[in-house]
Amino acid sequence: MSDTGSDIKIVFTPSGRQGFVPTGTTVLQAARTLGVDIDSVCGGRALCGRCQVDVGHGEFAKHGITSGDDSLCGVTAVETRYADKKGLAAGRRLSCQSTLQADVVIDVPPESQVHNQLVRKAADDRQIEMDPIIRLCLVEVREPDMHEPSGDFRRLVEGLQAQWPDRVSGDVTCDLHILQTLQPVLRAGDWQVTVALRDAHQIVGIWPGLKEQVAGVAIDVGSTTMSAHLCDMVTGDVLASTGAMNPQIRFGEDLMSRVSYGIMNPGGHLEMTSAVIEGLQKLISGAAEQAGLAADDVVEIVLVGNPVMHHLLLGIDPVELGGAPFALAVDTSIEVRASEIGLDVNKGARVYILPCIAGHVGADAAGVVLAEAPQKGEINTLVVDVGTNAEIVVGNSQRMLAASSPTGPAFEGAQISSGQRAAPGAIERIRIDKDTLEPRFRVIGVEEWSDEDGFDAAVQSTGITGICGSGIIEVLAEMYINGILSTDGVIDGDVVARSPRIEQDGRTFSYRVSDNVVVTQNDVRAIQLAKAALHAGFRLLMDKMDLKRVDRVVLAGAFGTHIDPKYAMVLGMIPDCELENVRAAGNSAGTGARMALLNKGARREIEAVVRDIEKIETAVEASFQDQFVKAMAIPHKSEPYEKLAAVVELPERVLTPDEAPAIESGRRRGGRRRKG
Repeated sequence: MSDTGSDIKIVFTPSGRQGFVPTGTTVLQAARTLGVDIDSVCGGRALCGRCQVDVGHGEFAKHGITSGDDSLCGVTAVETRYADKKGLAAGRRLSCQSTLQADVVIDVPPESQVHNQLVRKAADDRQIEMDPIIRLCLVEVREPDMHEPSGDFRRLVEGLQAQWPDRVSGDVTCDLHILQTLQPVLRAGDWQVTVALRDAHQIVGIWPGLKEQVAGVAIDVGSTTMSAHLCDMVTGDVLASTGAMNPQIRFGEDLMSRVSYGIMNPGGHLEMTSAVIEGLQKLISGAAEQAGLAADDVVEIVLVGNPVMHHLLLGIDPVELGGAPFALAVDTSIEVRASEIGLDVNKGARVYILPCIAGHVGADAAGVVLAEAPQKGEINTLVVDVGTNAEIVVGNSQRMLAASSPTGPAFEGAQISSGQRAAPGAIERIRIDKDTLEPRFRVIGVEEWSDEDGFDAAVQSTGITGICGSGIIEVLAEMYINGILSTDGVIDGDVVARSPRIEQDGRTFSYRVSDNVVVTQNDVRAIQLAKAALHAGFRLLMDKMDLKRVDRVVLAGAFGTHIDPKYAMVLGMIPDCELENVRAAGNSAGTGARMALLNKGARREIEAVVRDIEKIETAVEASFQDQFVKAMAIPHKSEPYEKLAAVVELPERVLTPDEAPAIESGRRRGGRRRKG
């Protein structure tokens, strides 16, 4: 953007990004415009306080700027209220409230930056039956003859049909770009060419001579992270895997914040579309480079994502997903040219997007179903993809139900006082000594536990920067098991005398894990609310199927991979089940996308399965709120966790009259507890 005289120059440090924006623009909006990632969990509504910035003071000759407090508007009433309620360091401003009045240098402190999260979504080693929609065919083409004039394309098709009868079906067609390059390619290959034939009838690529390799990409577009697997379309081998943060994070950390951004800013959904497409292009180009291929070698792309991501990928405004009845613009599978959505790969490449299941159960959930196949078993399976919006499927070969539940971003470290995404320096594992209540923990990037020799030296490279989702789950479960936390989720002040780790925190108490990592009562409540929404969601589906328990639990998604199933069960995030029947499936959505990439029959299969899944909307179910209230307790107010109690020594509970019969009955059936 050029300076028009009324525009203000803004420079962000430490990124160094700079540009011109109109007077009156908020700092947060300027950051989004210039591609500077500032954390904003609440989407710019002055609720989270994550978007704090510092104003540079003085003359910055390099940038030709004199910056100071008067470069921004005065402290707003909203900022004052926030400071009075939660505190705001001297000189700090909320970037979502501060508007630009003059040229300025803005420093984004580390705690306000979007952390460099570890995107841990590697492809699994599953063997996929190959039946790709793309086939490579080497074709000898008859040269033109004055005595039998015919077009080069006609003779190409004749050769293809004669030499590859098992791969050709129906009338063969092509896009314009094939015709535009056909004649020079035929002559460069001395009338021998390789064509990429799609779905047995459409030529999407052509190269002179023999070409032995083209690639396809399977991509899981998550609201927080994106992962891509570049595959050989001939052998099925995974040639490269890449991952990155979803650049839309700068518009809001959770899905509803992004929907809200689109509502409040006309054309805002197109800004988010541009951001995610740019991110996908970098992901694809990076994977191709890693594999030693060119972008032109990518001839097929399969995408999965939640409904909001699905719509934004296609440039569709997701505003209708922001409120009841949560109507999707389209729920069937979609096939478009890659160029139509702005991806720069082979000109003939198509993008296939799996169908969505329901308003907030998307193509990513369809990918999980394809990969985990609950519809093929007689046993009852619960599949949970935990994210900012949990997607839940319960069922068997006879019947399947699906729903979503609004868990929010707490499981990913947001809304937690010391929380952060999974990045080096974050606590990811924790154990608490039953007698001393002293913690021992592991930090991402460090092999040793905190009580082992070498930890202090090793942790110098990362520091202890916070606690990520898996660590939050484990610390609360350990606090409950060891009597620090009651079944109602209250940090017990009576244990203060037992350990200096229990600290008075106003009218409540907190538990100190390390010098800068503390678990507060508000942190406990945030996790309780998230896990109660999750539990109420799957219990609602189980009740509709008249199931008291399930036989198998599948934890999908990158977060599910790193949760210890035992601790998830202690908190009541999953139902009581034999622990050996709880499986962390990793990035099942990405696996489903890879299956659809390499086997065209998998596409037809999931399209049929999705049509038969019953969609349940939790927002209109009268029993959901009742289930939610019961699920606030740890692990649950009334459900007996007898199988868990057989392997983990849980604290004794004081039972209410309505709880006692069900719990005691469960204990008699489960037998005596033993310590795990």
